[in-house]
Amino acid sequence: YLYQMRIFILIIILATSIHSQILEKQNKLLWDGTDWNNIPITVSNNPEMTNKIKSSYLNGILDGRLYYYLKAWGEKQSFSDSLYGDRIDYMTRREIIRQLNRFYEDPLMSYVPVVSAMIIVHMQTEQISKKVVNAYIEQTKYWINQITLDMQSRGMHNILKEKQTRPKLKNR
Repeated sequence: YLYQMRIFILIIILATSIHSQILEKQNKLLWDGTDWNNIPITVSNNPEMTNKIKSSYLNGILDGRLYYYLKAWGEKQSFSDSLYGDRIDYMTRREIIRQLNRFYEDPLMSYVPVVSAMIIVHMQTEQISKKVVNAYIEQTKYWINQITLDMQSRGMHNILKEKQTRPKLKNR
């Protein structure tokens, strides 16, 4: 009986812990500079682990991007090429990490999603005009603020539910 009681208490503690973590992150849609800068803290400032986690995250972004590029390409190649035309995979992972670390040193950039920050640092590396880069940064801040406000007013669950139930348009 004592053993069952311990397991029951352990399950309650675990469920409460998981629930509090979910509540803490419930309005978080994308990783941003805050998450990026907290990685070293979560691994006790171990540089090797920090690099592995950041590199893995970047690999996941690029793998997802490739998947959706190929999926779109199967439907309409010109659309896919125009949508995914920017090159964000020519720098090494180490260089991207270094550039993102530099980018997120600016506290005003902390809520820019990592995906957008990758595009921004590539634009800077390609020496795209500062005016164009700044316009992209402002647009990014605008849409992430809009999404955040929308999530706060309507709730993430409702927004995702609407996305899933929208009628799908057929190709014309």
